[in-house]
Amino acid sequence: MRLGMVGLGRMGANMTRRLMRGGHEIVVTDLSPDNVKHLAGEGATGSASLDDFAAKLGKPRVAWLMVPAGGPTEQTVQTLAQKFQSGDIIIDGGNSYFKDDVRRSKLLKDKGIHYVDVGTSGGVWGLERGYCMMIGGPKDVVQQLDPIFKTLAPGRGDIARTPGREKLGGTSEDGYIYCGPSGAGHFVKMVHNGIEYGIMQAYAEGFDIFRNATSKELPEDIRYDLNLADIAEVWRRGSVVSSWLLDLSAMALAENPTLSEYTGFVQDSGEGRWTIQAAIDEAVPVDVLSAALFTRFRSRQEHTFAEKMLSAMRQKFGGHVEPGAVKKSA
Repeated sequence: MRLGMVGLGRMGANMTRRLMRGGHEIVVTDLSPDNVKHLAGEGATGSASLDDFAAKLGKPRVAWLMVPAGGPTEQTVQTLAQKFQSGDIIIDGGNSYFKDDVRRSKLLKDKGIHYVDVGTSGGVWGLERGYCMMIGGPKDVVQQLDPIFKTLAPGRGDIARTPGREKLGGTSEDGYIYCGPSGAGHFVKMVHNGIEYGIMQAYAEGFDIFRNATSKELPEDIRYDLNLADIAEVWRRGSVVSSWLLDLSAMALAENPTLSEYTGFVQDSGEGRWTIQAAIDEAVPVDVLSAALFTRFRSRQEHTFAEKMLSAMRQKFGGHVEPGAVKKSA
């Protein structure tokens, strides 16, 4: 298929590369001319502006947005809406608030433009691993876009099949699902990220306990000088708490067991807050997820080893860099 990619940051650029590897023709645009030039050098069709971008897309036009949530996404959607025609499709693959999706889809529907929201997980590793996608929007339009999703998704790989799954069908085993109407994709991704906060916090607190097992507050006979990198590594092999986040933690600890290059200043990207708000709206208790979010707030005031663990995991899976982070020495 021929489609466009708006936004060539960490994920947008690699998604473009994966799509081109899969045989798709990609038109690219970005605020940085250098990013456009770089991808054009790899086989994409570059464009100098959104006008140029829209003109180079085939009809019906398909544009995938990978720009920051909020104002940048809103502005891009509204600008493309002025240039697109009935039957064209705008896909928001970022981390937009699901209620914004519902509003945008209604506005675009009046113009005959289709809007699809795609919660996309995969971070900086997606080029090789593929991207897990949670999709919302008109079902017939989503089906029309299936070749795109199939290319970006991880595929079944060597993951053992869930018993009974063969009777259920669908695309979930391939790494992408249709969740429902507009907003459903980003709603599922929002909660996914809220859960991610909780899992990361659990690892971080556990390793902070290990880190402080030599505390002088403890009797000498129960002080333990533990090898955190080895613990993370052994848990990767047969443990019930193994996960990709643990894999990334093991990597960070093997590189530097003290995580001295991290301050422990942990950002939140919005989805954690929205997850808590959804829980409030539904009267659902979320003790762990809310505590994990509040810990990130606290991390900006004081830093423990737990916060450094969180920073390390965020850097490893998404390339997120702390504000004012100390660079590794050569």
